[in-house]
Amino acid sequence: MSMKQHPTWLALEQHHLEIQNTHLRELFASSPTRGTDFSLEAAGLYLDYSKNRVSEKTLELLFALARASNLEPKREAMFMGEKINTTENRAVLHTALRAARDADVRVDGVNVIPEVYKVLDKMAAFAEQIRAGTWLGHTGKPIKNIVNIGIGGSDLGPVMAYKALGFYSSRGLTFRFVSNVDSTDFVENTRDLEPEETLFIVCSKTFTTQETMTNANTARAWALAALKDEAAISRHFVAVSTNAAAVAKFGIDTANMFGFWDWVGGRYSMTSAVGLSLMIAIGQNHYTQMLEGFRSMDTHFRTAPLEQNMPVILGLLGVWYNNFFGAASHAVLPYDHYLTYFSAYLQQLDMESNGKSTTLSGSRTDYQTGQIIWGQPGTNGQHAFYQLIHQGTKLIPCDFIAFSKSLNPRSNHHELLLANVFAQSQALAFGKTPEEVATDGVKPELIPHKVFEGNKPSNTILSSSLTPFSLGALVALYEHKVFVQGVIWEVNSFDQWGVELGKVLAQTIAPQLLEGQAAPTQQDSSTSTLIAKCQSQKF
Repeated sequence: MSMKQHPTWLALEQHHLEIQNTHLRELFASSPTRGTDFSLEAAGLYLDYSKNRVSEKTLELLFALARASNLEPKREAMFMGEKINTTENRAVLHTALRAARDADVRVDGVNVIPEVYKVLDKMAAFAEQIRAGTWLGHTGKPIKNIVNIGIGGSDLGPVMAYKALGFYSSRGLTFRFVSNVDSTDFVENTRDLEPEETLFIVCSKTFTTQETMTNANTARAWALAALKDEAAISRHFVAVSTNAAAVAKFGIDTANMFGFWDWVGGRYSMTSAVGLSLMIAIGQNHYTQMLEGFRSMDTHFRTAPLEQNMPVILGLLGVWYNNFFGAASHAVLPYDHYLTYFSAYLQQLDMESNGKSTTLSGSRTDYQTGQIIWGQPGTNGQHAFYQLIHQGTKLIPCDFIAFSKSLNPRSNHHELLLANVFAQSQALAFGKTPEEVATDGVKPELIPHKVFEGNKPSNTILSSSLTPFSLGALVALYEHKVFVQGVIWEVNSFDQWGVELGKVLAQTIAPQLLEGQAAPTQQDSSTSTLIAKCQSQKF
């Protein structure tokens, strides 16, 4: 039976008909304490979800849906290392990457925690050598530049976290991140670097990822053009991989290979060896604090009752808007410049996880699944796309993320920033009626243009300041939110078969472009014409 036919889903559909026209102004007027009643704290984060179009009854029905979906046992199955990634027959244990050193988490009967800490300790020792200037390049010069080469989770996680924790990073080192197979990405990120002082971290589990290895081979050629000695590769390249043979063939000493496991999905791998560049940047102590933030949210998600569980509440609210209000997208709006890459990071985390149309049983879903995730830091977004959210025709739920204290206080900057966070969520919720506009002395013909309908839902996530701990808790919050929604929608949030077809087809097209052949007949007419047009412009 489709979840859409389940009594709990049908009850929510009926309830939606009852509440869909209820305005947030009414909900707040009927409950003077709504602002505190619909809030909770966990892992150093405060969530205000009062500005959502929900009542106590809505939440009761959503929690019933979660229980009908077996959320609690499925949550425990993930933490226990059961192979819940059924299409790849794998456990899903990113939570083990930040578990306590004395934890016992088993896969196929083997406790994986000792291996996790073996890698973490190796990362810490290597990072300290770089930070202390004792790891020398081929010519005897200390490493000053670190270039992370990866794509997807091997890039988005490290670059997001590096930018987010820039305040805590070593300013004597330069960090760059290369992911795009477009050669411009590599050229611009190495243009001002000295090969003698540059270390490349190549992140590829199989060491065969097309984009990553194309960039890695270009980096290899770039380094050798200056260093003139194959032996230099072992001092200027390290690998995050599980393919020792390919790593050695590349010229990297396998002693400088940092491994991880098939129970770590790419977009969940930030706290694996994929985070090596981040550990170099912020040091072991700050990295450990970040892991503690992850762990704190993991513990909360695993143990808190559904009614007091932050990831569960966020996940269910997303289902409410996606499946009952028809909201196609969700905006994540961090009011901290350090979180410039946070929304982009969440795009992969969420959209690659739950962008599925096939259920775990193999049937096609008869309901909408993952939402479109987007956003950028405030207040810039206010002068770009907020107009659409406020007065447009689309319902776009929002998450506002803010910090009470600035890491870089100047004058009244931070007070103005926070004022904008709170004002935006207030304006979205309550709007401005024609009568209120009229009392401002607005000309009658302009009143319709200055009315704000309001009733636009949002969450506000507040923390004291942006620290490694709070970043870890924040990322884990969204990881678990994605899990909750995947359970409700009955999809596998941990595979990504949808990215494969384009890669396979690219393998057949690339040789034709490289060799400058005539337009191939085996392609469709559009692709053949595009290849031919490209050839005519290129050669």
